[in-house]
Amino acid sequence: MEHVDVLIVGAGLSGIGAAYHLKKRSSDRSFVVFEGRENIGGTWDLFRYPGIRSDSDMFTLGYAFKPWTEGKAIADGPSILKYINETASEHNIPERIRFRHWVKRATWDDDHWLVEAETDEGTVNISCNFLLMCSGYYNYEHGYTPEFEGRERFRGPMIHPQQWPEDLDYANKKVLVIGSGATAMTIVPEMSHTASHVTMLQRSPTYVVSMPSENRFANWLRQYSENLSYFISRWKSVILGWLLFTYSRKRPEKIKNWLVGMVRRELGSDFDIEKHFTPNYNPWDQRICLVPDADLFEAIRGGKVAVVTDHIETFTESGVMLKSGKQLDADLIVTATGLDIKVAGGIDLIVDGQSVDFSEVMTYKGMMLEDVPNAAIVMGYTNASYTLKADLTSAFVCRLLNYMRRHDYTACCPRNHEETIEREPIINFTSGYIQRAIHKLPKQGSRSPWRLYQNYFLDLVTLGYGSIADSTMEFSSSKSQDEPSPPKVAG
Repeated sequence: MEHVDVLIVGAGLSGIGAAYHLKKRSSDRSFVVFEGRENIGGTWDLFRYPGIRSDSDMFTLGYAFKPWTEGKAIADGPSILKYINETASEHNIPERIRFRHWVKRATWDDDHWLVEAETDEGTVNISCNFLLMCSGYYNYEHGYTPEFEGRERFRGPMIHPQQWPEDLDYANKKVLVIGSGATAMTIVPEMSHTASHVTMLQRSPTYVVSMPSENRFANWLRQYSENLSYFISRWKSVILGWLLFTYSRKRPEKIKNWLVGMVRRELGSDFDIEKHFTPNYNPWDQRICLVPDADLFEAIRGGKVAVVTDHIETFTESGVMLKSGKQLDADLIVTATGLDIKVAGGIDLIVDGQSVDFSEVMTYKGMMLEDVPNAAIVMGYTNASYTLKADLTSAFVCRLLNYMRRHDYTACCPRNHEETIEREPIINFTSGYIQRAIHKLPKQGSRSPWRLYQNYFLDLVTLGYGSIADSTMEFSSSKSQDEPSPPKVAG
């Protein structure tokens, strides 16, 4: 059986980043990348809906080690995909990737993992010392669509953005987009350029903020130094984002008034801001949606887009009937209704013959799992760019691997010995996609290192420079020495 030191699962944004860090920081470790699909890029290769773009600026969504050099800081999907592929090629990562390898099961055996993956030719087995799961947080096979009453009656196409047909023609069509999250905020203004009219139907409002798609300061500074421009712009974005989040938590009403006020200035006093753009929750109880260059508001002002806040009573042959009694006609319906959350890409982790129940274990430093040895999961921030945490996680794993080699350890395992630690939901977020999955997500603890702080600066210190050998992490050199205990199991 083939053996490698590290198996990376996933060749998306975080997987390519993890491969880079291994080559740079732990170059003596052998590794391969298993990617279930046929291409590099993950999310940015999968999603093909109109206008797909980042909802974070590329100075933080981009890697710390590779400057973003294009003019637009709020980048479109193809540009991001190009950036990921460039990164992979520059560091000869594609030669380590095995495509069409879906990892289904990983079984811990003494000091290594036995991994099973499905391929087009059948099952492939490989062993590894460390398992680094960079497969994202949602189901790649399908998104989430509610069970709408009477949906079978609608005679037109009904499409989820995650399965967007390449040949879909919506020119001069009436389009109804259900949802008002980040995906809807992208699709609606883009489709309005071609469709005869687009209606965005939401059950409740979302906080929306507009910012320029180009960072003029960064673009000006780039003419003198590309690296300096990226460095300064990155830290500026990190700091401003952190300040906004922190102040939102301390003074939610002030930030709420500020956000709603911006929308009011865009749409004017005649538009019903209270009904359509004033949420009943505080900022950052859910993610704030970004619209570049106020494109959504421009489309609304131009009459190409309408916003309706109501609930669906039933689908009809020509559209939907709302609970208010209003009929919305449509030639095409887009269900931008969210993702289907999947922990660790749906991999079945087995330790001592028992499947790990993710909902029963706590996360250690937001990346490893209680009582699960030699494994880490890349999980991004909810209040900042995903890549910020992904970079820190991969760098920490390299530090951990290097420490284990220096001390001749073959296994490491975070274990909780404190009975006073309280277990809490991992994310304090009211977004639908989180609430639908909260019962199957890992837990966080009431204090460090089990606490998930959602704080880049704190993580930068603790993950980048904090001690590897703390009182929670147990190390061993063989099965006879301090064997990790079995995980919490389902049932």
